[in-house]
Amino acid sequence: MATKREVYYIAIVFGSLKATKEMEMLKMSKTEEYLRKPDWLKIKLNTNENYKGLKKMMREKSLHTVCEEARCPNIHECWGVRRTATFMILGEVCTRACRFCAVKTGLPSELDWKEPERVADSVQQMNLKHVVVTMVARDDLKDGGAAVMAETVRAIRRKNPFTTVEVLPSDLGGVEENLKILMDSRPDILNHNVETVKRLTPRVRARATYERSLEFLRRAKEMQPDIPTKSSIMIGLGETKEEIIETMDDLRANHVDIMTIGQYLQPTKKHLPVQKYYHPDEFAELKEIALSKGFSHCEAGPLVRSSYHADEQVNLASKAKEIMDRIEAQNA
Repeated sequence: MATKREVYYIAIVFGSLKATKEMEMLKMSKTEEYLRKPDWLKIKLNTNENYKGLKKMMREKSLHTVCEEARCPNIHECWGVRRTATFMILGEVCTRACRFCAVKTGLPSELDWKEPERVADSVQQMNLKHVVVTMVARDDLKDGGAAVMAETVRAIRRKNPFTTVEVLPSDLGGVEENLKILMDSRPDILNHNVETVKRLTPRVRARATYERSLEFLRRAKEMQPDIPTKSSIMIGLGETKEEIIETMDDLRANHVDIMTIGQYLQPTKKHLPVQKYYHPDEFAELKEIALSKGFSHCEAGPLVRSSYHADEQVNLASKAKEIMDRIEAQNA
């Protein structure tokens, strides 16, 4: 095959169709982003009245969801069938530029202190039994956005006393005081994602570190031992099976209760390419390994995301804790 320089020369001088095709072949050989998606990643769209109504309500209340911003593959199931959503607070612009994420990057606007009440009103209107609240990274703020997220938890509780609340924050700059602000609001689950294996973290994530995320999860458990902690990784970025298992061990060593494992999907051609599509059987095997490590629950599958079926996870985690408490009481 001709070199890239030679191809450009042919294209400029002769303007041939053959040269143009050869240029495309060169582009495709540079990256695996053209990997064909397997059949098990096909998504059934469901734009029923639930989906349309929920989308309309989000726009009317000027709310954002990670379902839309991160182009989640489960949005039609969650919005159209399960009628659940993951609210993304503190705006729609993130201060970090992670190479896997489709959320906008830039300088965020000022804080909107009315946002917590709007989220709480929406939860009430949707009659949600479980809600997930995530956020963009706000490194421009001293507290990393912890106060607004904590107030969102409290606002939801005031208007929806029987709704369980899961939070999915950034690492809040790695500042312990910021984490304490959030944990003092006592969410039902603290979820913080390591996203990928240790070796790939510098390439995949921006500003965040693998060690800081583990420390964040460990500190959360130390502050509120009775609150389940949770973390998630994407696979298909070039990690090995041994590295995935090592990540499981690292999470368990820092007392993480719940783990989710999903397939990485490239949001745009500007993001990291997919290196491998894992088969559902491989996900099933990883789930069994995770459970054998002592996680109270593991959700693993091609379309699994951090908040996928989160309503079920909080119930399972609660039941698992009751069983463990019962066993400890019997052994005492």
